[in-house]
This record gives sequence, structure tokens and C-alpha cells, in this order.
Amino acid sequence: MTRPTAVGPPGYTETLPCEPETARRARRLVSAALNTWGIAELVDPGALIVSELVGNAVRHTSCRLVRVSVRRVTDDLVRIGVTDKSHALPRMDLIASGDETGRGLVLVDALSHRWGYDEMRSGKTVWAELVVPTC
Repeated sequence: MTRPTAVGPPGYTETLPCEPETARRARRLVSAALNTWGIAELVDPGALIVSELVGNAVRHTSCRLVRVSVRRVTDDLVRIGVTDKSHALPRMDLIASGDETGRGLVLVDALSHRWGYDEMRSGKTVWAELVVPTC
């Protein structure tokens, strides 16, 4: 079993199997980080975002593992990311009202300040940022 690892100024990452059950563990990692940083109001949107990003990796890649990360980029910005070894890039498709799938990135877009991806030689990281509310 893997253990979350602290990364950078402050952040957490965990490498997990690329399977549907991983979304639950990813939500716990995000929740723990946000609660540790005292920004529990971001737990619900953060958990939904990481669930969608993990779900996309599971559905659209043939990767064995994904790396989930949550970082406090600045005092007012949190970045949640999912890294996989696939070079297939995410895209937000137009969906019809009767479609049962395809809403993941639409939801990520609606919940986050912004989202995107970083391409790497070994794959990609899809990320979304949340703004930390001011007191």
C-alpha cells in the first residue's frame, strides 16, 4: 500500500492503481490536504474534481497507475492534478441533453477557477485550480 508523500511548498501526492476504486482514495487525499490547510470549504468541489479526473484516466487510458497530487500553489490557489502515462489529451465535448456520459470536464470547468493539462515525455497531468476564499 502506498503512503501519501509531502511534496514542495506544501503539497501531497500518492501513486495509485488506475481503477475506479481509486477515486475514493483520491478524494480522501484531497480532503486531508484541504482540511490540514484549514480550507475545508474547498473539500466538496475538490473531491468532485479529483473524482472526475481519476474517472477520466480510468476510462480513457490503459495506464496501470495514476499519480494524484494536491498542492498549495500560492496562499490563494490550490491545484489538484492526476498524472497518467497516456498521451491522449483531454477535451471538453459538447453534450446533448440525453447523453449519459461526457460531462466530467464540464463539471471540472464549472467547479474550478481554471483547468488544463501539462504534456510530458512520459504522459500528461490534467489539473484544476481552486481559489482559496478570503476571510
